[in-house]
Amino acid sequence: MRDLPASFSDKRRGLLMAGALLCMLAAGLLSLALGAVPLSPAQIWQSLLTGDRTSAAGRIFWYSRLPRTAACLAAGAGLATAGCILQSVLANPLAAPNIIGVNAGAGLAVTVCCVFSAAGWVMSGAAFLGALAAVVLVSCLGRLTGASRLTVVLSGVAVNALLNAVSETLRAFFPDTAMSSVDFRVGGFSGVTGAGGRLWPAVVVILAGILLAFLLSNELDVLSMGETTAHGLGLPVRRFRVLLLALSALLAGASVSFCGLLGFVGLIVPHLGRTLVGADSRWLIPMSALCGAALTALCDLAARLLFAPYELPAGIFLAFLGVPFFLVLLIRQRGGRIHA
Repeated sequence: MRDLPASFSDKRRGLLMAGALLCMLAAGLLSLALGAVPLSPAQIWQSLLTGDRTSAAGRIFWYSRLPRTAACLAAGAGLATAGCILQSVLANPLAAPNIIGVNAGAGLAVTVCCVFSAAGWVMSGAAFLGALAAVVLVSCLGRLTGASRLTVVLSGVAVNALLNAVSETLRAFFPDTAMSSVDFRVGGFSGVTGAGGRLWPAVVVILAGILLAFLLSNELDVLSMGETTAHGLGLPVRRFRVLLLALSALLAGASVSFCGLLGFVGLIVPHLGRTLVGADSRWLIPMSALCGAALTALCDLAARLLFAPYELPAGIFLAFLGVPFFLVLLIRQRGGRIHA
């Protein structure tokens, strides 16, 4: 993957990182304040300080806005970091959790959990296992059918379609499951609340996963140089490839467990991060997490406000952004002008 010119110093990268952090905080504050019933900064601050859950503003803040904002920020950060890891490990700029079936694997596991009324850590664990199974399946298919970058993506598209078909079959047989909504299939946050035990365990998993990804940034950079170079530098390639793929599955699975099959965050944001800070994972991983959180929160805010009193799932807005972006990348990939 191409790095930035040498003129991009650590100081400049630090300033860009600070700007991304401010954007994320601003997006989070807007998400807390705006909606069908606007909350003023004073009401938000009062609810935080007093823990008030009895007034109308307090109930809206604690039971609706705060869980939804936390879900937006966590899902965006988790999916963007998962996409960053996948693109480096698979050496493929087209790789993303929703493109190669990782989201669909997690979604199938979550659907099974809903059929059996499981929640909390069970659902997060099942989503991780489903995402990991999808990663393993795509990797095996890619090796069987050829190691080209496009082959891996096409294998992922096939796996994605198969797993989504199985999920839809389960929903047809169990129509009363909570995951039968359109929000889950395209990705959205309208059903997220602080109740039910699904959100907060997943948020903890996502935060821990992003921290671990940052701690493994040096190994990720070495692995992205190619298997031969990584072996020459003494890196146990197989061990770290498995570990990093499992980590990407953990992040994607935890995110999907509460936000549904949210697409294209893991595709768009890592490319944006490389444009801003380069391919050094020490900078790219936190930048991807911050930009992913801000982008998802802003898309959810647009979904709430633009067509009020109706609300579109946030995944629709991300699809409008992501599909043209993916097509451009695909055309450039076929033309041989992207080097991952």
